[in-house]
Amino acid sequence: MKLKHILLPLFFCITHLVFAQSAYRIEGQIKGLSGGSCILANYYAAQIYAKDTAQADKDGHFVIEGNKPLAGGVYEIVLPDRKTLYRMLIADDQDFSFTADTVDIVGSMRVKGSRDNELFYEFQRFMKDKETEYQKLKAQKVPDSDKRYKDIQDQRKAFYDNFMKVNEGTFTVKLFKASAEPELPAAPKLPNGKTDSAWVFNYYKNHYWDNFDFSDARMLQTPFLHQKLDRYIKELTLQTEDSLIKEADLVVNKAIKGNQKDIISYCIWYITNQYEMPKTVGTEGVFVHMGEKYYLTGIMPVSDTATLKNMSERIKVLKPLLVNKIIPDLGVMSYRAPDKLEYIHGSKADFQVLFFYSPTCGHCRESAPKLKAFHDKMHAQGVDVLTVAIEGKEDEWRKFIKEFKLEGMTNGFGLVASRQVVYRNDYDVFSTPTVYVLDKNKKIIARRLGVEDLEPFLNVYKKRLALESKPAGSRQ
Repeated sequence: MKLKHILLPLFFCITHLVFAQSAYRIEGQIKGLSGGSCILANYYAAQIYAKDTAQADKDGHFVIEGNKPLAGGVYEIVLPDRKTLYRMLIADDQDFSFTADTVDIVGSMRVKGSRDNELFYEFQRFMKDKETEYQKLKAQKVPDSDKRYKDIQDQRKAFYDNFMKVNEGTFTVKLFKASAEPELPAAPKLPNGKTDSAWVFNYYKNHYWDNFDFSDARMLQTPFLHQKLDRYIKELTLQTEDSLIKEADLVVNKAIKGNQKDIISYCIWYITNQYEMPKTVGTEGVFVHMGEKYYLTGIMPVSDTATLKNMSERIKVLKPLLVNKIIPDLGVMSYRAPDKLEYIHGSKADFQVLFFYSPTCGHCRESAPKLKAFHDKMHAQGVDVLTVAIEGKEDEWRKFIKEFKLEGMTNGFGLVASRQVVYRNDYDVFSTPTVYVLDKNKKIIARRLGVEDLEPFLNVYKKRLALESKPAGSRQ
């Protein structure tokens, strides 16, 4: 079972945007277009979908229309070459026309009947003209260029401020604000005279969501919600379980206050999905937290009972095996002495690697030589390896150990002394090989690493422990 299938299809089954508007009609006249099929495509978070099509005539004229209103948001009109895009905003005005030229989309665009699109292209034309002016000035290298650069920048700033003020409340302004970076005030200085970069980062992060309207359902039909979520969670948040859970709850709470069901659902789904099969070691707890707090309580609306059942079962397996939990002990038949058992908790080493595998598994066979090399190098540094064959025949297990010369490490066959083990449920072994790294107290410090990542991980982990053991004043 690939666990990502629990969530990936789910979100798109629960949304139901409804807007009370009349039918839509978009008429286009594009110079340089001589026939072909044009597509009206809509954004839905990170994805873009074909919504409607229209056939352009030889003069570049076409009409896209329908008898049901369009959900408000950001759309693209895709020309027959499937490369040229004309961005359109869909708000209250859904009966409008435009003319444009393929040579200069922004400069030539003229819209009638849609205030938001008129504003959208007015803004872009001004900014484009100023950028062209700046680039020409830069190429000329005139003596007073610095002053003239500043004049252009001041003009852009004045235009931006006035545009936002005069057109406050329009969908266009809302989109520009949502996509804009937080404006940073002058940062304080450190005693050494340098800018306090930590203050700058914290201010930026604390004001990151200031101009995003979670109460407007149209924001889900733009690329901006996904883009901002992606950056906030992956780039502005420390990739540790505690930090991620804190920021996840912050974002979801903002969405809940916005009271838009589909935006709430998307925020919950996006974060949960990122940490169901995370790329960062030790962050599976975010998935457990999101599942327990939002899915299993009904805050995340899910009509698919099978999904909730799968999530509940997944959490039940995963929760006892998260990083920082003590791994359950296990006794397995010893390779060295078949009448004895090898126990996970029997090792006294500073670190222990558990390698759950199948003797007939191709990936396990590829990993075995790497595991031997790791053991041969790291055993003297206080690292034990316990391999556990979870299936196969005893003779296959013994043959595997001899073939890959693993006799120097501790090897066990999946015979249990005191309890019956289902490795999928008891140790989250749904594919082989599955690797855990434990400290001397049998606390899980990493899970699901590749064998090639074991040495780099332990080196970094030991350096971190050494740093944390130093008095605060001596850390550098």
